[in-house]
Amino acid sequence: MFLIPFAQAAEQTPKELVGVGIDEHLGRAVSLDLTFKNALGEMEPLKNFFDGKHPVVLNLVYYRCPNICHYLLDGFTNSVMKLPWVVGKQFQVVTVSINPEETEEDAKKKRQQILHRYRHKSAVSGWRFLTGEEKNIRTLAQDVGFRYQYDPERKEYAHPSVIFVLTPDGKISRYLYGIQFNRLDLKLALLEAADGKIGNIVDRLLLYCYHFDPKNRKYALMAVNSMKIAGSITVLGLVLLFFFLSLSRKNKKKLI
Repeated sequence: MFLIPFAQAAEQTPKELVGVGIDEHLGRAVSLDLTFKNALGEMEPLKNFFDGKHPVVLNLVYYRCPNICHYLLDGFTNSVMKLPWVVGKQFQVVTVSINPEETEEDAKKKRQQILHRYRHKSAVSGWRFLTGEEKNIRTLAQDVGFRYQYDPERKEYAHPSVIFVLTPDGKISRYLYGIQFNRLDLKLALLEAADGKIGNIVDRLLLYCYHFDPKNRKYALMAVNSMKIAGSITVLGLVLLFFFLSLSRKNKKKLI
């Protein structure tokens, strides 16, 4: 029997995954004039979901997917539910089917499932579930570097598991990979995409302390910035302590 060396076998890609992957295009603007059909059957351009104020999380999945799409949307929803921010208020979500044969009925069904779990009224208008024509789907996928293939034997789509965090004007800010998304990673990615315009001062300090590690594909604590903040807090604490001690001495003198 002919045996393939382990290292060589590990490098080989299954035929159904050839051409599947991600080409990161950080900073590239997506084509906001592309039109898609919403869950009500209405045609809308992508620009309707970008208001210039709030970041947008884009998901490319398909609603009848028997495998990874379900887990990705489920994991993403779990992460969103743990955030202090709400879909439709601090950020938007756009989910687009990569299957041109799916209809608004498929989108509507998935929308009902997700929103039933999420239970925030603002998500009704803040989380869109779209379907579209092949050419528009392909263009959007190319914009974000999402490479996928249809497997005619299995009658399924092979695609990567990733979400895209976009700026309020539609530029790609961050790629987050997997089917479970760390709450802090998602929060920092949204802060970064919004240029610190959502959240409070503590959230902005978090963004200052962390940077994205492309090798490990997650945010990591930046020691230098953390030390700077810790040093500043220490100095501030000493100044306040000196102030209150001086104030206390003055009060004692007045009593004497």
